[in-house]
Amino acid sequence: MPRVLHLLSQRPSLTGSGVTLEALVSHAAAAGWQQRVVVGVPAGEPTPEVGGLAAGLIHPLVFGTGGLDFPVPGMSDVMPYPSTVFATMSGSQVESYLAAWRRHLEAVLGVFRPDVVHSHHVWLASSLVKDLAPSPPLVIHCHATGLRQMELAPGLAARVREGCRRADAFVVLHGGHAAELAAVLEVPADRIRVVGAGYRDDLFHRRGRQPDSSPTLLYVGKYSAAKGLPQLLEVVDRLASTHPGVVLHVAGEGSGTEAEALRSRMRAAAPRVVLHGQLAQPGLADLMRRCSVCVLPSFYEGLPLVLVEALACGCRLVATDVPGVVSELAPRLGDALEVVRRPVMAGIDTPDAAELPVFVDRLEAAIVRALAAPPLGGVEAAIAPFTWDAVFGRVEGVWREVIGG
Repeated sequence: MPRVLHLLSQRPSLTGSGVTLEALVSHAAAAGWQQRVVVGVPAGEPTPEVGGLAAGLIHPLVFGTGGLDFPVPGMSDVMPYPSTVFATMSGSQVESYLAAWRRHLEAVLGVFRPDVVHSHHVWLASSLVKDLAPSPPLVIHCHATGLRQMELAPGLAARVREGCRRADAFVVLHGGHAAELAAVLEVPADRIRVVGAGYRDDLFHRRGRQPDSSPTLLYVGKYSAAKGLPQLLEVVDRLASTHPGVVLHVAGEGSGTEAEALRSRMRAAAPRVVLHGQLAQPGLADLMRRCSVCVLPSFYEGLPLVLVEALACGCRLVATDVPGVVSELAPRLGDALEVVRRPVMAGIDTPDAAELPVFVDRLEAAIVRALAAPPLGGVEAAIAPFTWDAVFGRVEGVWREVIGG
């Protein structure tokens, strides 16, 4: 029975990479793989559940205590829970972080001896693996946030490039990521595989769909300016006069000053804005089946799986022209998706402020069109490549390839 060690340097289940880890573990168990999982967690919490794996096979590195007396660093600067921003870490914090991961990974590798290591994110923890375990093949799962962090925390980029470029293979969400990764790490394109992102078709479906009678919008994600949430709230304010009864449902969380400001703004907009907090996937699917249009106005994304989930539940979609939407979703989804051109960008996830008023106009127009459109027909064939069965099949193919059979 082949053995795979999964590594995620932050909390599982609460972000896109955490959901991916959960799905890969669940499907690998069904396919007969022996597994262990390494994750980062805050002090005072029980061992997390990951894909139904026994608790004794999950090895958490605990933050907020001892030598790691700071919250779990997050791959985004705004996480749905208290976290440390990599770009603000002191030199001693970075060294403590790296030393703790070295000790932790050495201990797990010593008892498990995997046939392959599957590490999430092209970032610091992944960069250590080949130093600690040169022999088992390393597959790094690029979710785009590592590439983003190289720009946000450039002082850490050199060690990331040096360590991560030694991976045996990379898996990415779409072709744009593949090209960017090859250029940034200077690795040959034949070591990079596009596997896409997956959704749970057992949870996200239209069966039992009962949309609300009023115009209902849905935003799923962090409370973050980089996600375009402030501009979406501005549109909702405008729609109050043209679409009486419009409601924006917000599923997600955020921490820090920026998130607190957005939370206060949304609470003040009640009942036009309804905050649901961080929803587990069954609850999110139920909410999606009530909503008319799912809006993702983000200025930076990988392959936004939430759009596929919402579409499967019967929502029409409005999203910005981030590369994953343009290359992977738009060609498949046709008029179910309204694509909104982003503003000129001043940074990797920061729009030029002068461009924002016109962007808000474009976003409003796209949402109005989506609200006026008729209910969707069948979409199952269009989104079949995004089921977790399909994605896991592609990932497992990479594992077997690097193992050699």
